[in-house]
Amino acid sequence: MNGITQRLGVTEEDQAVADAVARYAAQVLASRAQEIDEQALSATCHVPGLAELGVMGMNIPERFGGPGVRPTAMLLSLVAIARACAATASMIGAHYLGTDAVLIGGDDAQRAQWLPRCASGEWLAGFALTEPRGGSNPADLRTRAVREDDGGYRIDGVKHFISNAAEARFLVVFAKTDPQAGARGVSAFIVPTDAPGVRVSSPEKLMGIRGGHAFEVAFEGVKVTASQRLGDEGTGFKMAMKVLDNSRMDVAATALGIAEAALEAAVQWVKQRQVAGETLAVKQGLQWMLADMKLRLEASWALTMQALVLREASQPFTLLSAMAKLHASEMAGFVADAALQLHGGYGYTRELPLERYVRDARILRIYEGSSEIQRTIIARSVLA
Repeated sequence: MNGITQRLGVTEEDQAVADAVARYAAQVLASRAQEIDEQALSATCHVPGLAELGVMGMNIPERFGGPGVRPTAMLLSLVAIARACAATASMIGAHYLGTDAVLIGGDDAQRAQWLPRCASGEWLAGFALTEPRGGSNPADLRTRAVREDDGGYRIDGVKHFISNAAEARFLVVFAKTDPQAGARGVSAFIVPTDAPGVRVSSPEKLMGIRGGHAFEVAFEGVKVTASQRLGDEGTGFKMAMKVLDNSRMDVAATALGIAEAALEAAVQWVKQRQVAGETLAVKQGLQWMLADMKLRLEASWALTMQALVLREASQPFTLLSAMAKLHASEMAGFVADAALQLHGGYGYTRELPLERYVRDARILRIYEGSSEIQRTIIARSVLA
C-alpha cells in the first residue's frame, strides 16, 4: 500500500529522500494529526522538524539554500506528509506558493534576500492572490498598487483565504498597477507581514484541513519600495499562472496522500471486520469497491507522474498539471468517501480518521483553481 515505491521515473535518490520524510511523517505528524484537527492548532508547529529534513526548501535551488532535490522527490515527500496530516501538507504548499513566486518572478538579489531563510525554515512565506469579491480570474483584482513620487508604491485592498498569513514573514501580494489593462495590469510585490498597514484577521473556521490556517488580510496604505516588486509592472498575472502550475502538482500530491491513507485504512478494516463469521474482505461487492478505489488512485498517480516528467524536463506542463489536479482531487473525495462507507457507522465517528479524510479532501476541488477551472483549461487545450 506504500504509494511512494516502484513509480516510473523515480530515482534511488528521490526514493531515499521520500523514505526519510515518510518515516518522520509516520512517527511525528500522524501522532498529532487528530489533535491538530480537533483543536484547530496551526500545523506550523511542525516547521522545525520538517526544515531539518529539508522539506521547507525542497522547491528552492541549492544556491539559494535549498537541499537540491528534484521535483519528483518533493512531490513524493508531500504525498507522504499528506498521508499522515493533510493540514501540514497544505501549510507547506502555501509556503511553496510564496517562495515559488520569488523564485519565478524575482531577480537574483531578491532570491538571495528572501529564499535562504525560507529554505531553512526560519521564515514562512504566503501567497496573497484571492480576494473576497473576486472569482477565479486574477484580472478582476481590486487590490491597487499606486506608484508614488519616490518610485515606491502604496498598496490598498483586501485578500481572503490566505494561508500562513499570521505566521508568514512575508506575503507575495498581487495588485493592479494599471486598472485599465486587465490581466496585463497585474503586478506582484513582496510585502513583509509586519509592515505598517497590514492587518491579519483571526483564522477562518474551516470544515477540514483545520491546521492549515487561512486568513483575511487587509492592506491599508502599505508602502513598498520598487525593489519589492517582482519583475516588471504588468507581469504579475503570467507569474501567478506559472506558480499555480507548480501548486496544482502540490494539490495532486496532497490528494494522493489522503487517498492512500483512506484506502489503506479500508483494506485493513475489511480484512479484520467480521460479520456472520466471515470477514468483509470475502464479499464480492466490497471487493469491487476496493478495486474502483485502487483504479482511480493509480490513474491519478499516472497523470501526476506524467506531468512530473515534463516539469523535470523544463517543458510546459500546464495542461497535465490541470489534469492531474482535477483527477486527483476528485479521486480523493471518492476514495475517502468510499473508505468511510466501508467502515459503516464506525467511519462516521471521530474515533477513526475516516471522517477527517473526507473533510480534508473536500477543499482540494476548490483551491488553486476549482474543478470547473481545471476543466476550462483542459477544454481550451482540446479546442485549440
